[in-house]
Amino acid sequence: MTDYTPAHVGTVTKYVVVESFDITPADLAIRGYEISQGAMIKETCFGLVVSGKEEDVDRIVRGLRLMDPDHIFVKDRGFPPGDSRRCRANLGGARPGYNGLEFEMTVIPFVSHGLEELKKRDAATIPPPENPLEYTSLDITRLKNLMEAQES
Repeated sequence: MTDYTPAHVGTVTKYVVVESFDITPADLAIRGYEISQGAMIKETCFGLVVSGKEEDVDRIVRGLRLMDPDHIFVKDRGFPPGDSRRCRANLGGARPGYNGLEFEMTVIPFVSHGLEELKKRDAATIPPPENPLEYTSLDITRLKNLMEAQES
């Protein structure tokens, strides 16, 4: 009996997505290569794919996000690059999940803008809530009203 342990066991893979006019995927890749130390870095059109031991990947991601925290986003990837269960070379066409990532790329600029606006927020013009839990819980009725207002 042969003991078979796939090469990807014990590794994690994360997408590092950049949405910026100041930082390109190439800039992100250069920094990623500088701090990679044992992890695999792959440059893509949207940023990077980083694979390796969890502690190494987390360290690299933290280092990359320091470049521009409001415009660099991280997403877990369920399968490592080249995994036959998800590799488009084996499945033909776009791999499952690509369309979801493609959609998320259309939303990220809005998230970046919101993060930038939060940093600009002035306590004199927009006072913080009296109840710190005000923004962490949302009454279902208020949520419904917000959704209905958005539709009209």
